[in-house]
Amino acid sequence: MSIFSFGEYKEGLPYKVLDERIMRASSGIMFLVGLIASINGFVLDKYAIIPYAIGFLVLNFMIGLFINPKYSPTIILATKIVKNQSAQPIGAVQKKFAWSLGLVLSSIIFVLSLYLQNDKSYFEPVCLLCIICMILMYLETAFGICVGCKLYAYTIRLKIIPKPKEKPNCMGDSCAIEN
Repeated sequence: MSIFSFGEYKEGLPYKVLDERIMRASSGIMFLVGLIASINGFVLDKYAIIPYAIGFLVLNFMIGLFINPKYSPTIILATKIVKNQSAQPIGAVQKKFAWSLGLVLSSIIFVLSLYLQNDKSYFEPVCLLCIICMILMYLETAFGICVGCKLYAYTIRLKIIPKPKEKPNCMGDSCAIEN
């Protein structure tokens, strides 16, 4: 098993997988971090916490994408939270695409939030992007709906990205890759 990998091969599956339960728990942890930052920033007008919270999420996504998700802080904590539950393998390629989108969104929020400290004109874009991220993480955590995974399948149908040789599964086959 490689240190630098997104997912791992499991016996009987021709594609890399991740544990859906761990991924959903990780999303819930990220949702909680985002919620704390949002409440402090947008309700209590304490914007200083936003770059720290979002910076943590950027770092979390970077570790997961560029090294291995099992070393990202939210996955480590999520693994401990769901340790007594049976694994539910899902395709890693869709989650990698979703985490890439998460990295892009959180990076934009992070950069804009640095300016928010001194210039309140960044309030609306930061708030809007935070709301989008919070909705995406809530859908993943509460309902197992990975919008990024669905976008992955959609980009394949539009031929923006190539179709993988194998057809990795999504939660409930919700983002199946068709022929």
